[in-house]
Amino acid sequence: MNDDLRPSPEALLKQSAREGRGRLRIFLGAAPGVGKTYEMLLDGAEKLRAGIDVVIAVVETHGRADTHALVEPFEIIPRKTFDHRGHQLAEMDLDAVLARRPQLALVDEFAHSNVEGSRHPKRWQDVQELLDAGIDVATTLNIQHVESLNDVVASFTRVRVRETVPDSVFEAAEIEVVDIPPDDLIERLKEGKVYVPEEATRALQHFFSKPNLSALREMALRRAAMSVDRQMLEMLDAGALPGSYAGGERVLVAVSEQPGCDTLIRVAKRLSDALKAPWTAVVIETARADTFGETERQRIADVLRLAASLGATIARMPAENVAQGLLDQIAATRATQLVIGKSRRSWWFELRHGSVVQRMIQEGPEGLALHVIPATRPAENRGRGLAPIVDGWGGPLPYVIAILLVAVTTVIDHLVEPLVGAGGLDLIYLLPVILTAQRFGLRPGLFASFVAGLAYNFFFLPPLHTFTIADPQSLLTMCVLIGIAALVSNLAGRLRMRASLSARSASENAQVAAFGQALARASTWKETAGTVCHEIGLLLDCDTLLMAEREGVLTIMAAEPEASPLGPVDQAAAEWCWSKGEPAGRGTATLTAADWQFHPLKTALGTLAVMGLARADGGDPVPADRTVLLSTIANQAALAHERLRMEGEMRELGLLKERDRLRAALLSSIGHDLRTPLTSVAGAVEALATETPKSPEIAVARREVQRLKRFLDNLVDMVRLDAGALKLEPEPIDLTDAASAAVHDLKGTLAKNRIDLAIPGTLPLVRADPRLLHHILINLLANAAQHGAPDGPIAIEARRTAGAVLLQVRDRGPGIQPGDEEAIFDTFARGKGSDRSGDSGLGLAIVKGFADAMGIAVTAATDPDGGAVFTLTIPEEALVAA
Repeated sequence: MNDDLRPSPEALLKQSAREGRGRLRIFLGAAPGVGKTYEMLLDGAEKLRAGIDVVIAVVETHGRADTHALVEPFEIIPRKTFDHRGHQLAEMDLDAVLARRPQLALVDEFAHSNVEGSRHPKRWQDVQELLDAGIDVATTLNIQHVESLNDVVASFTRVRVRETVPDSVFEAAEIEVVDIPPDDLIERLKEGKVYVPEEATRALQHFFSKPNLSALREMALRRAAMSVDRQMLEMLDAGALPGSYAGGERVLVAVSEQPGCDTLIRVAKRLSDALKAPWTAVVIETARADTFGETERQRIADVLRLAASLGATIARMPAENVAQGLLDQIAATRATQLVIGKSRRSWWFELRHGSVVQRMIQEGPEGLALHVIPATRPAENRGRGLAPIVDGWGGPLPYVIAILLVAVTTVIDHLVEPLVGAGGLDLIYLLPVILTAQRFGLRPGLFASFVAGLAYNFFFLPPLHTFTIADPQSLLTMCVLIGIAALVSNLAGRLRMRASLSARSASENAQVAAFGQALARASTWKETAGTVCHEIGLLLDCDTLLMAEREGVLTIMAAEPEASPLGPVDQAAAEWCWSKGEPAGRGTATLTAADWQFHPLKTALGTLAVMGLARADGGDPVPADRTVLLSTIANQAALAHERLRMEGEMRELGLLKERDRLRAALLSSIGHDLRTPLTSVAGAVEALATETPKSPEIAVARREVQRLKRFLDNLVDMVRLDAGALKLEPEPIDLTDAASAAVHDLKGTLAKNRIDLAIPGTLPLVRADPRLLHHILINLLANAAQHGAPDGPIAIEARRTAGAVLLQVRDRGPGIQPGDEEAIFDTFARGKGSDRSGDSGLGLAIVKGFADAMGIAVTAATDPDGGAVFTLTIPEEALVAA
């Protein structure tokens, strides 16, 4: 093990958390039909022959004979059945698997949703319990079921998967990719090995198109590689192992104060994009950085700002020299690609200082790819002639003090010479050398060593009071003294430089920690804003303000010191920063004429506030050496505001829950109080209808009573929906039967409408709660009858698409007001200038609530041919295979 490396505490904690848990292995595929279950069974059979205790907890063969044949050798844990109104639904028996306690359990369809009444709503949660019990699990998963990729997949497949697995669970597993080329998968579809032929034809036209399959395949391969790379880095960090281990590419670009570094940033960005790799821009801070002028500091700040805007991670590495700092950063990030510039220096400069590029070639880790970008112009010197040399040696004060220390030491030597003799006086001259080097650095220490050697020669080596050395032994003593003094001065200077760099890092860390503690003590928006302004003003020595949106206007919430209203340019820069989430104002790429520099405080919730910085002298408010510190404290300030917003939302949620509880109690009371008199009225109307069956008034009364009963049923159902008291009892349903039953129950309401039923008999059965689906269709048909064209047709259509079945109800009314497509489903919604929300405002809310409970998406739109169309999207997992 390399003595310079230490195990990462975070990696060790992750490893210790996995001790005693089972191992999770995921057979990952790009799409259904690639053979994940088949490969899992083959792998399980191999382990079974090796003597490992393997059982099948749940496996779906989907009627495939070759897959079914692989199941035969295994012990199968019987599934647990759930009785729902006479229908038996089977799920994995978690308790039986735990009681059986095999070494390895095969669990198919990792993202599956369990039947209501199961211990966990998702199968991956069942798997987590098995892993906690020390049981290894092998499972299958398609890439579109990974939570973070859900939106990406939906963007090009037009199918949103509702059953997903958290990324944290996926990343903790061992991944085995089951991959076949898109052409082979398409051929399998055509042969009917994935879906029945009619469904396969539709799938090939939509979800299983070759571009979609190629994109899904790339996502699966790349995500598996990222997972493996992450796990490998954790193992390396836990074991303190050196090396890059280029399982995944990582790009590092070195930034300096020289002009042209923006070219390096753009090269690194293009390289990162081509390799699909993370990248870091690093500045190596040496003692020489303290001598940089304002131009050099501003140049570094601009380059780092450019790198951050392009997506790089910014880092600063304190080091004795640039080459060693880069080697340390390469080891810390395990970079595999280094982008570095080659300055056009003179041979004399490289002879004295060496070449960083050459050292990277000689000492860089094995496998490091070095991208050297030549400078387009010579390196910039801060002066000509003797100016750089004079600047490098500093002012005269350290050298005057060095001479005084040597003089004092000479006096001390004269006093102690009678006691120790002339032979031991040379060691005393090391004292002023060490003191000078420790206090002022290497060059004053070297000067002190030279002066000490001359003083020793002049006052104590014969002939005295001359610089002549008569004895060769005295000459050797003189040379040894100067050599040892120079060596000690060098060591002391290096220690001083290291101490200075460490003190700088420790100071910044302490400042960040103190800032975090101050934010933690703030409990209101006003206190937090005031703390942010006060602390950042102290850290960066500049004027600060914090702005947030209040009632649609970006307003100053706090300022340090008290700020006057912003001018038009500054206000425009703040507005840009708020809306775009990017820095704006002085020293940025946007609205540079502003006096203030604005930075967004962003989290996953979006931009929460805008922080403004300015200096009274009009200079850059953020020095180059403080850019990383600013980024750190800005992130902390953003998290503090996110915490406050979430706390506010939790309080609002509590109020909403109390309001909903009162509303539910009121609706429940009204529903129960109305049911008894309504039942009596319905009975009386039916009696009158028996006596005078042809009376038009009685017919109207019967229709209105039925309408009132539906309203009451909706009221009671809404109360149950809000209270979470709905119990799903899914079973296979024929959509033709479901639509016919709904039309039959509304025959009085739909008496004047023509019903066009277009549901193909070849559609698969859908798994849904028949009672809830019936209520959905009843409300959609009643809505179409009430708001469609009088005596107009109402169409009920269904068709198969890739990954779903669409069931639509169309009318020929005025359609839906633009902008009301989503709001129309709100409880008691009335729409914008439209009455299409329904007579009670509950019907469509019931539709939305029941559909969401069953995992069915419902949307509303205006038909291009006139009228409204309501679409129920029944996902693939709810379809019953033939």
